[in-house]
Amino acid sequence: MGIGANWISAGKLEALQQEGAKVIRGGIAVFYHEEQVYAVDNRCPHLGFPLHMGSLCDGILTCHWHHARFDVCSGGTLDPWADDVPSHDVRVDDGEVWVNPVSRSTGGANKYKLKLKEGLEQNIGIVIAKAVVGLIEAGVPAQHIARIGIEFGTTYGTGWNAGLTILTAMAGSVGKLDKNGTILALYQGLVHVARGSSGRGTRHLLSALPSADVPFERLTEWYRDCIEVRDTQGAEKVLLTAIAKGVGTKQLSDMMLTAATDHFYLDGGHTFDFHSKAIEALEWAEESQKERVLTSLVPMMARPTRSEELHQWQAPLNLVEPIAQAVHALAQHAERAKLAGGAASVPLTADREAQVLEQLLSDTPLQTIALLRDLLVAGTAPARLAQLVALAAAERIVRFHTQNDFGDWVAVLHTFTYAHAVHERLLQSDEPLLQRAIFHGAVAVYLDRFLNVPSAARPKPSAVSSPFDHQELLDMLDLRQQVGPAAQWVTDYMHGGGEPGALLNTLGHALLREDAEFHSFQMYEAAVAEYDRWQAAEGAFAEKARETMLLACARYLAAHAPTARELPHTAKIAWRLHKGERLFEEE
Repeated sequence: MGIGANWISAGKLEALQQEGAKVIRGGIAVFYHEEQVYAVDNRCPHLGFPLHMGSLCDGILTCHWHHARFDVCSGGTLDPWADDVPSHDVRVDDGEVWVNPVSRSTGGANKYKLKLKEGLEQNIGIVIAKAVVGLIEAGVPAQHIARIGIEFGTTYGTGWNAGLTILTAMAGSVGKLDKNGTILALYQGLVHVARGSSGRGTRHLLSALPSADVPFERLTEWYRDCIEVRDTQGAEKVLLTAIAKGVGTKQLSDMMLTAATDHFYLDGGHTFDFHSKAIEALEWAEESQKERVLTSLVPMMARPTRSEELHQWQAPLNLVEPIAQAVHALAQHAERAKLAGGAASVPLTADREAQVLEQLLSDTPLQTIALLRDLLVAGTAPARLAQLVALAAAERIVRFHTQNDFGDWVAVLHTFTYAHAVHERLLQSDEPLLQRAIFHGAVAVYLDRFLNVPSAARPKPSAVSSPFDHQELLDMLDLRQQVGPAAQWVTDYMHGGGEPGALLNTLGHALLREDAEFHSFQMYEAAVAEYDRWQAAEGAFAEKARETMLLACARYLAAHAPTARELPHTAKIAWRLHKGERLFEEE
């Protein structure tokens, strides 16, 4: 290879021999070592420290900041957490050193996909971050990137976990975020997948039954029976048999969610929510991932708390038996409607929806159960009732008073994310047994009532003129105890004609710039999704419902900010390194 017109002069070889190392235009470090000349990017790929300030011995270039080691010839690292450093071709012509400014790095998107897998396997945040940046810049769709994490997380470990839920939630939210937000969302999700699955053993699947010639209805019975007695091995074999039989995702979803609602509000709502997120992941995962994704849900069915066994569901008021009676009445009605040729869906007026919401937030749960039963019998769409339950749960967050125990934020959050998951699944399913989840969510809303005593006042719009600076909200969340001010800012923004899409992006950044815990990701995704669902409706009630979602999200995020912000700092370094920025003035 000859010297190209764009090659950069590194000066005379004799001078380089005396200096040992120098930095030339383009931020390239040039070394003379063992009678050879080498050139690499001067920024350590770990965190950007100037490599010319390191040491070179026996062909190994060592960065003095975190002691990452590199083969000075190829740039390959001996320490996977540091990543490889780009290397450059060098030529010596008539005593002058020339360096190709274009690195030898090749591979494009495939290279970054391999790096992402390596980062997940080794649980290395900076490698994951750099891979995400590279893939986004290469034009790879966000959900295709998330597929890699889904495959890894469902292959290793004990099953579907919080990290996979975060990744799926964030992959579904990127449409509300700008490019930086998209990178942070995927990075956060993938890091949590790595934390939950890296270093764990491979999850080996059982085999399907020898013959798939079993009616799906019978397989559903078997699956529910296995889950009832917490027999996860039997349940997995039945599930794999149904998949081998070619049963579609919708039917598989109905089978699994029916089993998940045979008992009340399993594990405080997490079980249903995890099922919902796994099913969402299948909308963009590879078909070949179906077995691993769905079977990853089965292990959690061995140990969930069944809420009908808890004291608060039984006393001082028995809430279990009225729900069972309501479900029985619905089954009888469904049978009669089937014989009569079906029943048409009856929409609710906005005034009637407001009455239902008021009842859901009341302290008379038996009347709530009866109302939901009667509305379902009358032909109200189950998904619409589930949407109203989710709205009531969000209202609990809006009314949550900060004098409550801090840990109780999670209690109202669980109810909201559960109700949201039920809403999403009922939009996709007409399985009557899933309607039981509406009652379970409504009772959970009732049981949260004392967390609204006293009730936090809903902010009233103040006389603030637009335009609004979104940085004001982010600056506000640099301080603790900003729940009230954040809610007031959002209220003023919405009533002042602020653009909702820009606010959703800002709230996303408020989440993603933190070392957020699992529930904060759930909060953002559920609030955004429910906001979108209410976009389809017009009128004052729907407008207030949309505002409720934004207020609930802002209050919850404000309550959990700020944090150390270590994770997003790593992503920022990866982004700056990818853009070729110098991170240290010493260069």
